[in-house]
Amino acid sequence: MNAEQLRQRLASQPPPALVHVLPEEVFAAKRIPQSCNACVYEMSFLETMASLAPDKASPVIVYGAGEGSHDAEVAKEKLLAAGYANVEVFADGLSGWEHAGLPCEGKGLLPAEPRVSGTFEVDTKESVARWTGRNLFNHHNGTVKLNSGRIVIKDSALVSAQFTIDMRSIACEDLTDSTWNAMLIRHLQDADFFDVGNHPQAIFIAKRAERLDARTEGTPNFVLHGQFTLRGITRPLSFPVVIAAADGQRITGQAQFELDRTQFGSIYGSGRFFRFLGKHVVNDHIHLHVKLHADRISAV
Repeated sequence: MNAEQLRQRLASQPPPALVHVLPEEVFAAKRIPQSCNACVYEMSFLETMASLAPDKASPVIVYGAGEGSHDAEVAKEKLLAAGYANVEVFADGLSGWEHAGLPCEGKGLLPAEPRVSGTFEVDTKESVARWTGRNLFNHHNGTVKLNSGRIVIKDSALVSAQFTIDMRSIACEDLTDSTWNAMLIRHLQDADFFDVGNHPQAIFIAKRAERLDARTEGTPNFVLHGQFTLRGITRPLSFPVVIAAADGQRITGQAQFELDRTQFGSIYGSGRFFRFLGKHVVNDHIHLHVKLHADRISAV
């Protein structure tokens, strides 16, 4: 149906239940008159619908953002699967209703990504790097803590970033036997892997931040190009990151990438350097998932 057909349906008696399926802050900002709200992104969507439209035989029209967003179609699928018999989609959504020149209710300002500027200090208690090491037959995973970090942003563009990892904090999460766990940690901390006694810190310093404009929410919006120092060896390192802010005072950064440990002198168990390893082979690459929370400490 188009916007005019929807307007006529809403003028009929009794009108169908018109359901705005976006989050409540979007509903408060902009909605078609006569709408009720049940956010399809919430796990409680069907429970909310049960209170709004208890008669599953009555007509329901759902709508969302329009412009290619799948929100309303997903809502229809959920409702049909739950036993609703008469569900239609106003596919043009909010944007189509407005484009037709028809009035909306609400505050008028849709939620927007906040513009962020400032110098942000990493919260080391809440930030963490998660690692996974593998071989052909097994894998181990755990965490390592951050010592410090700082991110500078100007007008929502990443200017610089750096962080320091405390290699002495390496922990393993999958080995429940305390003896085997301690043995693995000693192995990771000795010269076979990270030589922590001589090199207690790893440092990444971004030299350049490449903005990725063709992206969607939840996917990387920058690529960091910089230098990573591990075991006293510095190599170039580039990886994609997501930098997001709930407000202008706290930001979150998240990155996942593979690190080739042999480039930093950790050759233990590597098939590039040894033969006849058998069960002792260890993959060259370590998977890292870094999540940083940082608080604004000053303006740029």
